[in-house]
Amino acid sequence: MDKETQKAIKKSATYTWEGNKKLDEQDFVNAEAKYRKAISENADNNIAPYNLGNAYYENKTYSEAFGRYKQSAESATSKSEKHKAFHNLGNVFMKSNEYEKAVEAYKEALRNDPTDEETRYNFALAKEMLKKQQEEQKNNPDKDDQDQEDNQDKQDQQDQNQDKQEGEQDQEDKGDQEDNKNQDQEEGDQGDQEKEDEKEGEGDKKDEQPQDGDQEEQQQPRPNQLSPQQVRSLLEAMQNEEKKVQEKIDAQKIKGPKVKNEKDW
Repeated sequence: MDKETQKAIKKSATYTWEGNKKLDEQDFVNAEAKYRKAISENADNNIAPYNLGNAYYENKTYSEAFGRYKQSAESATSKSEKHKAFHNLGNVFMKSNEYEKAVEAYKEALRNDPTDEETRYNFALAKEMLKKQQEEQKNNPDKDDQDQEDNQDKQDQQDQNQDKQEGEQDQEDKGDQEDNKNQDQEEGDQGDQEKEDEKEGEGDKKDEQPQDGDQEEQQQPRPNQLSPQQVRSLLEAMQNEEKKVQEKIDAQKIKGPKVKNEKDW
């Protein structure tokens, strides 16, 4: 793994942690922005889309929640992660009365964790609701035809919305990625400026060497110019401040991204 990839993974983890913090503070707008940045930095980060899906779910925007849970399930590498994503996909389908899809989602969740009693309960409930739905359709054929037509229209609309949503998500994620690149460029420019300032400070130090017995006069800094001691003190202060900031960031990363599992049924 190259250094750029490692850097992107670390930034993605940091954005995820910040998104969790904003979500805890009920700041949905900034939480969403942080999660999007995390996803744009590392497409294999399945925690960020999962938590973003939870945020959408709590805000009752189920189509957006579906897209993010699906993304999390596809990028998940462990059975535990897949179980949580498919469990919540089942919850989304239950909200829209798509019981057959809910049954399949819970079934997939149980394949990855057969011991979860909450998923088992939801699976049984979804099967019962599906059976009831099918009986109602059987007892009312006319209604069944209309329901099938409505369901097909609904499915077509959902597919269109999903395609549109995925396109918008890709565009937004690309925009977040471009913002991240611009931020990296600004940080690089700032580092280059600091190096130039340091070189200028070294040049000032050479110019201030005592000459021809004027040592006492030349030790005094000229107007608008820092003395060598001031330059050194300034650089040390900047380095100490950077070290404190880095230590703070590292301390946050150690906590790791917090995962919430929405199980409302």
